[in-house]
Amino acid sequence: MEKYSQRGSKGEVVVTFGAVQGARWTGRKDPGAGVQVNLLEGPEESLRSSYKYMFQRLRDVRNVLTEKIEELGESLRSQFNIEEFSVVSLPAQDSVTVLGQVCCDSNGKLNAQSVLLEAGQEQGGQQVPVDLSELKEYSLFPGQVVVMDGMNTTGKKLVASKLYEGCPLPFYNTTVNMETDEAAEPLNVLVACGPYTPSDSLTFDPLIDLISVIVRDRPDVCLLLGPFVDSKHQQIEKAQVTETFETIFSRCIESIVDGTRSVGCHLVFVPSQRDIHHDFIYPQPPFILPNLSKDQAQRVTLVPDPCTLLIDGVTFGLTSTDILFHMGAEEISCGTSSDRFSRILNHMLTQRSYYPLYPPTEEVNMDYEKFQIFGQMLLTPDVLVVPSELRYFVKDVVGCVCVNPGRLTKGQVGGTYSRLLIRRSATSEDGKRASPCLTAQSSLSCLLLY
Repeated sequence: MEKYSQRGSKGEVVVTFGAVQGARWTGRKDPGAGVQVNLLEGPEESLRSSYKYMFQRLRDVRNVLTEKIEELGESLRSQFNIEEFSVVSLPAQDSVTVLGQVCCDSNGKLNAQSVLLEAGQEQGGQQVPVDLSELKEYSLFPGQVVVMDGMNTTGKKLVASKLYEGCPLPFYNTTVNMETDEAAEPLNVLVACGPYTPSDSLTFDPLIDLISVIVRDRPDVCLLLGPFVDSKHQQIEKAQVTETFETIFSRCIESIVDGTRSVGCHLVFVPSQRDIHHDFIYPQPPFILPNLSKDQAQRVTLVPDPCTLLIDGVTFGLTSTDILFHMGAEEISCGTSSDRFSRILNHMLTQRSYYPLYPPTEEVNMDYEKFQIFGQMLLTPDVLVVPSELRYFVKDVVGCVCVNPGRLTKGQVGGTYSRLLIRRSATSEDGKRASPCLTAQSSLSCLLLY
């Protein structure tokens, strides 16, 4: 592979979405001016309160999981007009409908022969093995809350005959002035995810190139996701760094803020658990930047991971945690027509969670009491940003535009970033919702070539 400084195809567009032809990839005349960027969850200060590092009680974790089962179960019950759920471990001669959470019968990976269904406390709280042989299609992962029809004549195994799919939450409902909003210029949003340095250097050359793209294209909003100081960087892993991690981070942020000053675009910084200088916990509190001047702070928004942002009436779901990779390693499926990415994204939306996998992977340090408050989706976002080590994409999943911008660098080589044109749109005359994402594309990192 070519090193970053030697790479070809700089700026080549590798993914497109929507009506790309004729799109103007430049921001408004005065980028960032008047753009409203707010956290949908409310003030982020509450996420900075004390965490119980390694002091979570199993009872508290269990209560969070039980409440999730009951909440999603109630939604499924009303959606499919189910009268009541049966106790999963009681023998029955007729078909029963049961509610529970998918889990594995061992510490290994889930497979079709190792699926257990663990009921909530109201249904007895016990586990029962599940026979999937009669299901024509399914997609399951550990932690998934499901409703199943099936036979359980002995009380020791459920032979599943039907699997109920949940539905996502509604989208954000906003009042739109048709004349004003249809005439308004689209919002240009750039999305990039770290690392912002190649793995053999801490010179931030890819970040400097990205700043050049921002200065040239003048986007209105830049969503920048960590890691900014990557714990997996070669020099950091080998303890070859001669300055503090906080100093490296400050220099990185200063270069972004100062380098985009002439543009005036709004900057949103999202932390990552790979940021070695920051709290290693999920959900993760926002960065603290005490050295920003008042003028700089006005165009900088610091958000937690995960979060839901409201940008000019359009909702963005953001997470820097690689949920696609984590769930992709655990999900099992049979007979489904959709691709793996679409299935995982659909699970996130129907499970209404930024991290529905349980137990989480070892590299995710989960605080379940915080997760119950800050890790759940309050609504279905218009745009869901899910950076991953897996291949970049932009796709529509149940009306939500899902974007994996890739990473700006991958090892010693260049990666990708994404950009979107957004315009809040009113409901059409037939009552159908129109997606606010007019078009999107992903490009290879560095300056675009024309």
